[in-house]
Amino acid sequence: MDLPAAATWGRLQTFLAVYDGGSVRAASEALHVTPPAVSAGVAALEEALATPLFAKAGRGIVPTEAGHTFAGYARSLVGLLGEAAGAVRDAERGRLRIGAISTVAEFVLPELMAGFAAAHPGVELSLSVGPRDEVFAQAAHHEVDVVVAGRPPRGSGLRVRARRASRLVAVVAPGFGIRPEDATWLLTGVGSGTRAATLELLARLQLVPRTLTVGTTGAAVASARAGLGVTLVHEVAAASGLAAGDLAVVPLTHTPLDRPWHLVTGPEPTAAARMFVRHVCDPALAGAGAFHTRGRPQG
Repeated sequence: MDLPAAATWGRLQTFLAVYDGGSVRAASEALHVTPPAVSAGVAALEEALATPLFAKAGRGIVPTEAGHTFAGYARSLVGLLGEAAGAVRDAERGRLRIGAISTVAEFVLPELMAGFAAAHPGVELSLSVGPRDEVFAQAAHHEVDVVVAGRPPRGSGLRVRARRASRLVAVVAPGFGIRPEDATWLLTGVGSGTRAATLELLARLQLVPRTLTVGTTGAAVASARAGLGVTLVHEVAAASGLAAGDLAVVPLTHTPLDRPWHLVTGPEPTAAARMFVRHVCDPALAGAGAFHTRGRPQG
């Protein structure tokens, strides 16, 4: 069997489920099929490619070099098919796959998505949340139609359609009483734009403090509120704590940092994606949380 015949939608999804889940059993549970069905799907692809995609490692399996290479193509193929399914539908009965970093998903998107869903009830919405690097990789592989995050990587081919102002501030618990250079700095996860901005700020300040990775922005804010250390976060994430007096801003040189949100699509967005961009850029529809389209597209 040649590859075009073997690489069905189902088999590509099966391969990616094994690749992401790390085992046949995990893939079978995720896909709600039997382990033999998973193994058969992967075997068909390996036969068509004439190379193994996974190798045994102890009691488990790991991707081969060919498996790692094929995963990128498989993501793009599955993503493109999903994009095509949405693109051929009428915009009002289409689908919109949104990718966002956790801060945006928690503090920016809920009202925008609710307003869009009310105005366009026939559009099927989905939301994928992850670090900046991950959601932009999903966009590059056509796994999401719109990304709301920081600036997209240069040379990615992605297009910035609009922006919304945002600033990063350093916050601590009131009365923390420890100098920034002696405090523990709380970091979001690897791949996070806020993490990268924090490390860049510390380098500019010539500080080499203790650091603690706590994962998400919500965890960083909660940890700072509990007195665990200092964290650099978007103002919107700290707003309620600052208003309630549970958090205080640390006055540091070079802060606040301007780090606007970017509304990003591929070069040829689907009809539903274009409709979402129009919606969130219209103050009459999106209110005070609207994005703006001033400035040249980037990406």
